[in-house]
Amino acid sequence: MIALIGIIVLFVLLALGVHIGIALGAIGFAGTWAIVGLEPALWGSVNVFYDKVASFALLTVPMFILMGYMASAGDLSGNIFTSLNKWVGGVRGGMGIATVFSCTLFGTICGTSLVTSSVFSVIAAPEMRRHGMDKRLSYGICASSGLIGMLIPPSILMVVYGVISGDSVGKLLIAGISPGLLLAVIYSAAIIILLRTKPGLMTSDSGGTATWRDRFASLRGLWPVMIVATVIFGGLFGGVFTPTEAAAVATFTVFLIIGATQPREWAAVVWPAFVDTAKVSAMIFLIFGGAAIFTQFLVLSGVATKVASIIIGMDLSIYGFLVAISLLYLVLGCLLDSISMLSITLPILLPVVRTMGIDPIWYAVIVIMAIEIGMITPPVGLCVYGAKAVAEPDVTLEDIFAGSFPFFLASLAVLILLIFFPTLSTVLPALMN
Repeated sequence: MIALIGIIVLFVLLALGVHIGIALGAIGFAGTWAIVGLEPALWGSVNVFYDKVASFALLTVPMFILMGYMASAGDLSGNIFTSLNKWVGGVRGGMGIATVFSCTLFGTICGTSLVTSSVFSVIAAPEMRRHGMDKRLSYGICASSGLIGMLIPPSILMVVYGVISGDSVGKLLIAGISPGLLLAVIYSAAIIILLRTKPGLMTSDSGGTATWRDRFASLRGLWPVMIVATVIFGGLFGGVFTPTEAAAVATFTVFLIIGATQPREWAAVVWPAFVDTAKVSAMIFLIFGGAAIFTQFLVLSGVATKVASIIIGMDLSIYGFLVAISLLYLVLGCLLDSISMLSITLPILLPVVRTMGIDPIWYAVIVIMAIEIGMITPPVGLCVYGAKAVAEPDVTLEDIFAGSFPFFLASLAVLILLIFFPTLSTVLPALMN
């Protein structure tokens, strides 16, 4: 009963605008106090908070955030888009496809959907509009393609999941490669189908043509991404680095690349990136600490075990359970941000997953995909808000949500494939040393 009251109060606090980290910590401490008394609650909360935020694996988060901020400010994203547009911009809808795969490549050096969506809303959306693409579709592509960046390593959400669940962060990162590439292909197909069924969405036939010489010359703009991707993927696959070490080496690599390519702007790029990283990391660490206290409360109350027994008693098949969990996250995605959803739900649901014998990597990818779809659904579609923040003056929030809807359906299709074809998520992690 104490746990149920605590969960209800938690959602009330979130509705009132209380920061998720503070709400989780406060409810967790108060509930633990009610169960075991003040002194044990104080000692337990302080210790569990410290143990969680002092985790070596957690260093991966600020490293990946810093790498993303430096890559964004260092114009690496612009080089990626320019290069890919040379290759596919000449076909109808090619600029949209170039944007999708630019977001995919940029995802290898930026682990956040929000940053990816915002960056390409500045770089690609105005260009697509200039070549005759409908404004809603242009910004819908940019907002939605940010989701790919949270699947392709380095994914901050995968790291968060691993830290909370205790699963291998390295395997979780690698598991996102196949689903991320699949999502990029499905998005590209959606663009082609949309423009064929609704020709009015694009008033011209192409985004410009380029000679083969120009195309091959443009590949020079991709070398920073190739180097960073090799460091991360090669290091993790080969067992050379732990995920934390891979994050540090990759971040330092981006640091050196910016120093070599933009020596005069180096300070202007790097210093703000460090400041922004400190702000965002502090917020995430507070959520981690609060979630640890809340998890301790749920364990002491026995509610996690009770929920597990109820769900198992429903005698759902594994696929039925995964579909139900996906629907839960799709609904929560309309109300909460990604890290909040993981922090609240994982302590309750993971005992069920382990009892049912579900592959933890497969389950993690499904959860991350379902959560990411919430990034483009109203009213808390953060990728849409990120795109709107940098959009041209005549573009409304409703325009971007409308433009994102076809990609919402495409994302659901990918989620269904991930549920019914688990090898899409597990084949690459199984190859790791």
